[in-house]
Amino acid sequence: MTSKKINLRTSILVAIIFLAAFSRLIPHMTNFSPFGAIALFGAAYFYKKWQAFIIPLVATWLSDLFINNTIYAHNYNSFTWFYEGFYWQYMSYLLIAVYGLFLFKKVNVSNVIFGAIGSTAIFFIITNFGSWIGNTMYPQNFGGLMTSYIAGIPYLKGTLFSNLMYTAVLSGFFAYFQKQFSLNSNAIEARLA
Repeated sequence: MTSKKINLRTSILVAIIFLAAFSRLIPHMTNFSPFGAIALFGAAYFYKKWQAFIIPLVATWLSDLFINNTIYAHNYNSFTWFYEGFYWQYMSYLLIAVYGLFLFKKVNVSNVIFGAIGSTAIFFIITNFGSWIGNTMYPQNFGGLMTSYIAGIPYLKGTLFSNLMYTAVLSGFFAYFQKQFSLNSNAIEARLA
């Protein structure tokens, strides 16, 4: 038998994030998405904080790439690398990760609830602002901005429910794996035959 150091902890975190990202394929209510929770989850658990930003964004982009070019392919004239306005959503995920870095000094129920509520607010503010700016559907003044925010209110429920559920489920899965595999250190020594 040989000994080899493997980073099992990071591998499990990445696997959980990618599984959550592709859970979008399961039928769901409007705006029920794992991405706010993925950003929080990465911020809470990755030791290398750059991973909290890059890995959730890559998972988001790959799931977007798959969904936009298979399920929603009829909406586009050619292969779609990025959909229109994607940067507002991706920016909100980055800000949610920053929020998570400050919030999750310790993962507990109250932080998960505050994380879900805060990430919902960040997503709502950023994406509805993006929906308003430069959009001829809304007057480009304060009243138009408020109209954009009012139009987004019906979607808040799905965002909040998904952030609460996914943040709890992702944290629960990781807690299970942590207990099963003693994932308290970044590098885990494993015996390989």
